[in-house]
Amino acid sequence: MATIKDVATLAGVSFTTVSHVVNRTRPVSEKAREKVEGAIRQLNYVPSGVARSLKVRATSTIGLLVPNNTNPYFAELARGIEMRCERNGYCVFLCNSDDDTEKQRNYLRALREKRIDGLVIASAGDNPSLALDLSENHVPVVIVDREVDNVTADLVEIDHEFGAYVATQHLLSLGHRRIGCISGPSSMVVSTLRVAGFTRAMAEAGVAIGTEAIMESDFSSPGGYYAASRLFAGLQPTAIFAGNDMMGIGVLRAAAERGMRVPQDCSVIGFDDIELSRYVYPALSTVGQSILQLGEQAAQLLLDRISGTATGPARRQIVAPQLTVRESTSALAIVGNE
Repeated sequence: MATIKDVATLAGVSFTTVSHVVNRTRPVSEKAREKVEGAIRQLNYVPSGVARSLKVRATSTIGLLVPNNTNPYFAELARGIEMRCERNGYCVFLCNSDDDTEKQRNYLRALREKRIDGLVIASAGDNPSLALDLSENHVPVVIVDREVDNVTADLVEIDHEFGAYVATQHLLSLGHRRIGCISGPSSMVVSTLRVAGFTRAMAEAGVAIGTEAIMESDFSSPGGYYAASRLFAGLQPTAIFAGNDMMGIGVLRAAAERGMRVPQDCSVIGFDDIELSRYVYPALSTVGQSILQLGEQAAQLLLDRISGTATGPARRQIVAPQLTVRESTSALAIVGNE
């Protein structure tokens, strides 16, 4: 592999001149530049990104840390972040914590060693030490999807409580009263906010909620499947609010295995509006926003901080989710079932 010294020898110039051409740190004559660029092409020389970063104190790289890259929500979010960063000359290092706080800490350390220019993070679970871990990175940070206690940083997230409230109100407006709720892990703020939205809508409608009406699971299709199976065996709901679309898809499977028709026998609504929700059968009603656009918003906030365009206090962009009604919800067919 060619080195910068090889380029200097072939071009007949000094090592320092090659460095100035590559890093654009000082003007050089046109003749010298042409010699250096010709030698670079001839030797197929690739400059060291680490060496350049030490000189210019920037790497044009962004760290992105997500809790579950198999969840289409985070895949779509990452795509939006990558698109905006790529258009602005930045590469993105994607790290998946698997909702493991220790793995998250290790990745943060690795990203710090890579000298990233900034970080976008959707945090893994309940992690009291995350504030300290982030402060050690000494780069601009944008938090997305899940708030982090004791961290002052720009934030982009959906209004989780309001979205769950809107989803539940939709089911109530269709005449449903025996409504089940499948939540994510209670240790996660996102889960508690979505349960809070569900309970607020039910309380406003004067509908009592029994202990059997709320099933805790994880934010996955298997989690939704097993939680729905318990609901069908106990509460026998005419409608279910699933804490995210992946769990909603699991509910559809559980209903089909029992010979139940959705939405005739049980309406189902999710949360997030992932692309897949449009293509399952029946297409899943949901609440959400363009996930790609959320990712682009988060990336732009970070790029503004890196460039110095944005200064001052941390910014909070709380996005109101919109209701999207598809095939999986309908009016209660037989009021007598209630």
